[in-house]
Amino acid sequence: MFDSSNSAFKYAVQFVNQTNRHLFITGKAGTGKTTFLKYIYQNSPKKMVIVAPTGVAAINAGGVTIHSFFQLPFEAFLPINQPQWNKNQGQFNTIYSFLKNLKISKERRELMQEIELLVIDEVSMVRADLLDTIDHVLRFVRKRPEPFGGVQVVYIGDLFQLPPVVKNDEWEVLKNYYESPFFFDAHVIKQSELLYLELTKIYRQKDTVFIDILNNIRNNVVLPQDLEVLHRHYHPDFQPPKEENYITLTTHTAKADNINLRELNSLPSKSYRFNAEVTGDFNDKAYPADAILELKENAQIMFIKNDKGESRRYYNGKIATVKSIREDSITVVFNNGNEIELEKESWKNVKFQFNSDNDNIDEVVLGEFKQYPIRLAWAVTIHKSQGLTFEKAIVDAGASFAAGQVYVALSRLTNMNGLVLLSKITPAAVLNNTRVIEFCKREFDPDILVNQLERDRTSYINSLLLQTFNWNKLVFYLEQHYDNLAGGLIADRSEAATLAEKWYKTTKDQLKVAETFSKQLGQLLSEAQSDNYGKLNERIDKASAYFLTSINEMLDSLDDHINQTRKKKRVVKYLAALKQLRKLIFRKVELIKAAQLIAHGLSKGIDSTILLEEMNVKSENPGNNDEVDSPTEKNKKGETRFISLQLFKEGKSIADIATERNMTSGTIEGHLASFIATGEIKVEELISEEKLKPILDAIQASGSVSLGVLKENLGANFSYTEIKVAVAYWQATQALNK
Repeated sequence: MFDSSNSAFKYAVQFVNQTNRHLFITGKAGTGKTTFLKYIYQNSPKKMVIVAPTGVAAINAGGVTIHSFFQLPFEAFLPINQPQWNKNQGQFNTIYSFLKNLKISKERRELMQEIELLVIDEVSMVRADLLDTIDHVLRFVRKRPEPFGGVQVVYIGDLFQLPPVVKNDEWEVLKNYYESPFFFDAHVIKQSELLYLELTKIYRQKDTVFIDILNNIRNNVVLPQDLEVLHRHYHPDFQPPKEENYITLTTHTAKADNINLRELNSLPSKSYRFNAEVTGDFNDKAYPADAILELKENAQIMFIKNDKGESRRYYNGKIATVKSIREDSITVVFNNGNEIELEKESWKNVKFQFNSDNDNIDEVVLGEFKQYPIRLAWAVTIHKSQGLTFEKAIVDAGASFAAGQVYVALSRLTNMNGLVLLSKITPAAVLNNTRVIEFCKREFDPDILVNQLERDRTSYINSLLLQTFNWNKLVFYLEQHYDNLAGGLIADRSEAATLAEKWYKTTKDQLKVAETFSKQLGQLLSEAQSDNYGKLNERIDKASAYFLTSINEMLDSLDDHINQTRKKKRVVKYLAALKQLRKLIFRKVELIKAAQLIAHGLSKGIDSTILLEEMNVKSENPGNNDEVDSPTEKNKKGETRFISLQLFKEGKSIADIATERNMTSGTIEGHLASFIATGEIKVEELISEEKLKPILDAIQASGSVSLGVLKENLGANFSYTEIKVAVAYWQATQALNK
């Protein structure tokens, strides 16, 4: 769910969807990092892949492991360009040895070449050398020198939770190349500017005293009075009342298992076993729940997954008690007396696969794990408690706290009233890694972010325009189609070969023109704002006219050949290849038309936010079933703006429209501002005269319509939305006066 009141969440979504900026999305426990990942996966228009460092983390994130996706070895990686390096300290891979022996299938290579957005979840556990390996693989496969081969990378995680695992003998070697094992000390991070965005709105805790203590623990500034407050909850002989559903957090798996087994065996009721249903390919080391779930009536359990649907009856970590068990059903009861009958949940093992039919990256299910979404909950390890939320917990850590474990354990709780400490917390036990603290000393400054977002949107639009006139992919596929004919794709090669050669030569000619135009385009983009994108719009229109004419001639020839081929026998594979080729060529038509719409919009002063919302440059499938249609216009652009306009005309407030459309108020105001030029919205409907006049004066004085420049000149009394509305009005009046 999009929380429009959460400004950090809002900016994070905009940076992901509307820029190419690399981002680190972090936040304290309970600030919505998992919610953010799910929202992006469901709402980003980009071709996206999710990876995580472990099997369980990957399953929970809906992705795949880093090692499996990039086909990486498990040894450490040295960032040097030398052959295999071997010393007594252990076996290491190097850039040279790894890339030299890299074997990637055609499908995996194509997938890596198509990725636009790579999300790395639980990044706190990702080592610097592993991240550098990912960088080198993507540069190598995509044949692009930029960091990660031009892929936008979003890192999600909390560096104050689980750290990367590195053996002592490995670190003795790696420390010669890295300041720390953490991902932010990877060499690629130093080559690519990383935007730090912290989700600060805490959904888990409401107790301000507890929140302050947790913040101090994170920042290594725990005060004596903080420990004094915590130690009020020190009860070494505490025996939890059965009905109050306490869970023990401990450092060792064996201890948690022993507590759960002891408590289960103490119950006099009958024992039941529920076997998980596992189908397809699902690694047993990545099982997200017990393969064999043993339960008794009155057993204390916790949920390990959030409830589906609107009711949200339970969440990850919610405690309950088993009320009754039958062979095929389990009923549990919560502290408030509410009961539910459990249903099995499904976890999927997936892989990502490029779908050339829809020009998208699809999730393909390899295997499925079905089990009741619960586990015994008298005890759990601190490690496994990450991501869970408890109302009451007994923290049993003794003297074995590792760095960060105090914070992880305490931050699972919703409030201090439910905390019991079996051992006191020493100042030494709450120390966190100083490199992490240094890296995380960032502040959330909305003004800086707005200016950065505006610049990055412009840069992203420029990259979309440049990519539109990159002809390498089209030439590659036309050449491949021509070469495939020699492999017996069709028995009668004469006409097919002649046409394939003709199309290939046509795209080679187009490539030469595109390369020349791309150089001009780069220069035009750097100067575009000086004449309000007039010359850029004119040149893109002319270039588009040339390319569309040439491409449409190819499509006419291809359509005719497809219709003729249908009448022949034994041409199923060849006909499928022709249709696939047509989809690829038609997508280029759509990209060119989208580039024209972007250029037109920029020249008319339409806000870049709105342009990026409207530019759906992914292809629809032309030619459904066996029919082939001539290229047609895509669905009407700007539909999202018109919906906002219609709702506004119906008398709904901007806030109500934003809520109904699951958008921010700023986005809706941007939609409406675009109709000032058409006269469908009057400027006074969006801004008062007292605010409008000073902004218009500032535009006149500065000669600029840059939101960042105007905001700096006008100060805090004027919002970016007000400035945006005034700029739209100014541009509309300028157009009328020409």
